[in-house]
Amino acid sequence: MATVRKIEVFSAGCAVCEDTIALINRIACPSCEVEILDMRQPDVVAKAKRYGIRSVPAVVVNGRLADCCAGRGPDEGTLRAAGIGTPA
Repeated sequence: MATVRKIEVFSAGCAVCEDTIALINRIACPSCEVEILDMRQPDVVAKAKRYGIRSVPAVVVNGRLADCCAGRGPDEGTLRAAGIGTPA
């Protein structure tokens, strides 16, 4: 029995998400099982939260958020440092 690599792509259907899906499909090997997940579905949103996904597109490989997708998304400290929340 061959080992399968499960790849989950979390997408909101935007152009950047579509580019990521195309990239994954282009580089996936025969042992890669690719699943595209629609972030407009509540169950997918819940799954994304469990993985710690904070922005899309995001890629999970064998249950682990890919390094390229970790730590992204709005961060309160960074936003405050940019002046949000402080009167101009």
